[in-house]
Amino acid sequence: MKKFYPGSAPELERYAQVCLRDNIIDKELYGQYRVNRGLRDITGKGVLTGLTEISEIKAKETVNGEDVPCPGQLYYRGYAIEDVAAGAMQREHHGYEETVFLLLFGHLPNRREFEDFKQVLSKYRELPSSFVRDFIMKAPSPDIMNGLARSVLALYSYDECPDDTDVPNVLRQCLRLISLFPQLAVYGYQAFSYYIQGNGSFFIHEPISEKSSAENILYMLRLDGSYSELEARILDLCLILHAEHGGGNNSTFTTHVVTSSGTDTYSAVAAALGSLKGPKHGGANIKVRDMFLDIEAHVKDWDDDEEIGAYIDKLLSKEAFDHSGLVYGIGHAVYSVSDPRAELLRHQVGELAKQKNRMDEFGLFSAVARLAPERIAGSRKMYKGVSPNVDFWSGFVYDMLGIPESLYTPLFAVSRIAGWSAHRVEEIINGNKIIRPAYMNVRARRVYEKMEDRR
Repeated sequence: MKKFYPGSAPELERYAQVCLRDNIIDKELYGQYRVNRGLRDITGKGVLTGLTEISEIKAKETVNGEDVPCPGQLYYRGYAIEDVAAGAMQREHHGYEETVFLLLFGHLPNRREFEDFKQVLSKYRELPSSFVRDFIMKAPSPDIMNGLARSVLALYSYDECPDDTDVPNVLRQCLRLISLFPQLAVYGYQAFSYYIQGNGSFFIHEPISEKSSAENILYMLRLDGSYSELEARILDLCLILHAEHGGGNNSTFTTHVVTSSGTDTYSAVAAALGSLKGPKHGGANIKVRDMFLDIEAHVKDWDDDEEIGAYIDKLLSKEAFDHSGLVYGIGHAVYSVSDPRAELLRHQVGELAKQKNRMDEFGLFSAVARLAPERIAGSRKMYKGVSPNVDFWSGFVYDMLGIPESLYTPLFAVSRIAGWSAHRVEEIINGNKIIRPAYMNVRARRVYEKMEDRR
């Protein structure tokens, strides 16, 4: 179907056709010149572009001199994510705050350090006067991620030292953004919901200083401000699990690239937000939820493995849902045997589903998680196995928490700003060159023709 764009002229289609015709690069050239598209080789291994001490992802181990897939492992500053999550979740829903400290400063805080750090974050939660009115309520964005990026860039104007890239100043800016992201995301949604969608009444709950990020998100998002202990605990876990995932993921690598140019913190974070907004990166859990709505509409018996498996086959053969041939939430660029974040979240999902009386859906999710890898392996040639990733479960969790779909990716950003901040500081301390990878030109040279000689 032909698309029409606001204000588009008839010649726009002709220009587009010229671009499509003259910008195609022969795919065989990538192999000929040994170019790893997406900075990943044919086996999915990433091209080494930097060093980091912030986190480590492990999906293979060496056996008899060969790399073999193993259960996925994730480490924050050398600590296994399972230990970080288990220990942090005992901090009265302040587990994410402890994780932020660990990622930024490289060690686990003692009690005094932790209490001081929570006070610092609480101090930075105050938005500039009239900011909500002037930058969030006026001309609200139909996409919360764009509104979040606009708010970040607007905060540059309120900073007395916006361009200073000395570490103390960058830390101040990062801590401020980490503290403000929950408000910017939730208020952005509320303005969008009221002014653009015309839903309900517009209300603003200011964050409460003693509450954690997870508690404040639920408090600010709900009209009555109420939430259960279990809801806060599971949202806190989601924030912990999404806080960091290596320097090579698209938005974090964007942070390194933009930081290496010497630009300010607000510009670097806005660029990372633009990357995360992309459906190939931050929007995966939305795709999972939409896919499951389609499964629920077309699979009659949620306990029938054969019927569920038949639907998965239709997904793979591009006969169902969005006809992409993908089973969203299954598979990961690095992990094959398992995603440790998904494993941690899965154990909590059942408890929440029981509280929300949604065990039937939990059973359906569990069945797809079990059956999809088998069906994919049977229908496609793969260089590595597949398993459910963290986004497979996170969208279901957010849905049970009553979080609107348009906030799924912004919540990812609320969490990942911790990792972006740690990587920005690391790049400033260790990087002394602008990141500038090479591209090879494959267009033949030509002789310039005079206007009258051109066809």
